[in-house]
Amino acid sequence: MTSLVQHITIDCSDAYELALFWAGALGCPVSDDDEPGDPEALVETPRGALLFVSVPEPKSTKNRIHLDLRPEDRTRDEEVERLLALGATLVGDHRKPNGRGWATMADPEGNEFCVECGAGERAALTGTRLPLTADDVTSAVRLAVDTFEQAGADDWRRPAGTLEWTCWETVEHLSDDLFAYAVQLGPRRPPQDREVSYHYAPRREGGPANSVFADAAAGPAGLLESLEASGALLTAMVRTTPADVRSHHVFGLSDPEGFAAMGIVETLVHTHDVATGLSLPWAPPRDLCDRVLARLFPDAPDDADRWGVLLWSTGRADLPGRDRVTSWKWHGAPLD
Repeated sequence: MTSLVQHITIDCSDAYELALFWAGALGCPVSDDDEPGDPEALVETPRGALLFVSVPEPKSTKNRIHLDLRPEDRTRDEEVERLLALGATLVGDHRKPNGRGWATMADPEGNEFCVECGAGERAALTGTRLPLTADDVTSAVRLAVDTFEQAGADDWRRPAGTLEWTCWETVEHLSDDLFAYAVQLGPRRPPQDREVSYHYAPRREGGPANSVFADAAAGPAGLLESLEASGALLTAMVRTTPADVRSHHVFGLSDPEGFAAMGIVETLVHTHDVATGLSLPWAPPRDLCDRVLARLFPDAPDDADRWGVLLWSTGRADLPGRDRVTSWKWHGAPLD
């Protein structure tokens, strides 16, 4: 057996006050169990927990261990300015115009940390493709669930757009897709020539062949709960599976990013199907559509309406000046 990192512990003069700064910096709350004046304060983040402990000794030398921050939805320079406004100070500026380098900063008690370019900014500066991540899977599924929650309880037996399935069956199928992609990454030796050996079968003739079905007695709330759970499984597997792992998919031996992209496409287009059937508005983020097109449909047209191109690529819409797609598949194998 091995050990796991429980916390990253930071000595300080005022645990709660410093935790408030880092909560603002990381967008995560201070633990509900902690109050001003407590000798310890905890900030839990998706990538690990920071534990602040009050000690009598002042900071005297440069930290031998420090945190490197990478903004997700703003530029490096914007993040530096935001952190300065929260109470940080700029210690050393090693930023370069091409996106390399970093800004060295200190929190209100002088603990050093660095700010680097986020993945999106680095990709824009270098002209490289921005990959799909586990967080993108979570975002897509949550957007879908938020949309479906607007539907009435009696609407779920309507047809889902142009599909032969009901809206309920289509969400079950989406849950099953996410589950199936997650389990392909699960075995120590992922299968290279077949799917993981679950039994898939329809509940009715013409319905989707699934392993995952929601409990009808739980109603729409249970259906959406099962969708979120399957999305969380795929998120966890994409986050924890090494990038060099490969597993079978009928459209090409794929990697964790590929399975993330597949799950996102399934989520976006099947949410379109269901939203059409339920008469709900649905338009996913352009950036997310652009990145799944780059990963799974690298030869797709470069029209500005990326959502329209994704719908066309999956046979769901017309695209001006182009024939309608009647048979399609994506590029599952890694591009690099």
